[in-house]
Amino acid sequence: SALDEVARGLGAPGAASASGGGGAQWPARAARKSREADLAEVYLATCVYAVYDPVTRRCTFANAGHLPPVVVEPGEAALLLDVPPGMPLGVGGEPFEEVEVELKEGALLALYTDGLVESRDHPLDEGLAALRKALVEPAQPLEDVCDRVLGSLHTRHGEDDIALLMARIQGLPTEAVGDWRLPREPRSVGRARELARGQLTSWGLDDLVDTTELLVSELVTNALRYGEGEIRLRLLRDRTLVCEVWDAGLVQPRRRRARDTDEGGRGLQLVGLLSAAWGARRTPRGKTVWFELPLPDGRPPAERSVEELLSMF
Repeated sequence: SALDEVARGLGAPGAASASGGGGAQWPARAARKSREADLAEVYLATCVYAVYDPVTRRCTFANAGHLPPVVVEPGEAALLLDVPPGMPLGVGGEPFEEVEVELKEGALLALYTDGLVESRDHPLDEGLAALRKALVEPAQPLEDVCDRVLGSLHTRHGEDDIALLMARIQGLPTEAVGDWRLPREPRSVGRARELARGQLTSWGLDDLVDTTELLVSELVTNALRYGEGEIRLRLLRDRTLVCEVWDAGLVQPRRRRARDTDEGGRGLQLVGLLSAAWGARRTPRGKTVWFELPLPDGRPPAERSVEELLSMF
């Protein structure tokens, strides 16, 4: 279907949300894609999207006509978040409003479809109340919480598909974060490399120093060349190493294939080639470009073919 094409073209939202696109950007792109998929027919879908920052412990939500997220904080009752529902995907014409919420450590976030809480015999208000009631012990393993919710609600009516997604909020400790502000001047490139090298050495990640220095250098250079204002460099050590470079410019970076005669233009090709994942997101005051590297685990890195290594040139 056209909606399947939309999902394939955009990429399904998932774990990358922790460091990927801003809350309102994915619904906006999805809405545009759904309109482009088949202009002869109208396809509608609802969507709620969340982006969590483990450093600030704040989560940004955008809602395209979907049911509200549920949050359960330790020692508190389940709460329906007030995220204004915009128009469904495929309607177009209206921007999506972002709502930013601070979430406590250990809080439980639940996203779901209407098939979980509504049927012919059970109105929506009743289903939402039952969902909140079922989320009374959020500290249990997530799989157990999901099983209890599915067992407590009337989920066997067979009238609609049911989806339930849960996540437990876990922030990063201060010792797992490196955060620096750099002036808008050429020497900031070298300073960024020094900061990255020192931070990785203190974390015992010497195997990642060379690659991180190279990619940090490329992103800071791009921020100086194409961005605006001061530059912010942030390194996060979690299940992967995440590097973020922020500037006040709004123009999103685009990876392009450099010609043989070009003296530059290969920075993002290097980032894409050497990182496990990378991307860019808008922020309220600019943009952030990021990449991830897997943490060393004793296994040799995957070998790349000669063709892949040469594809940047």
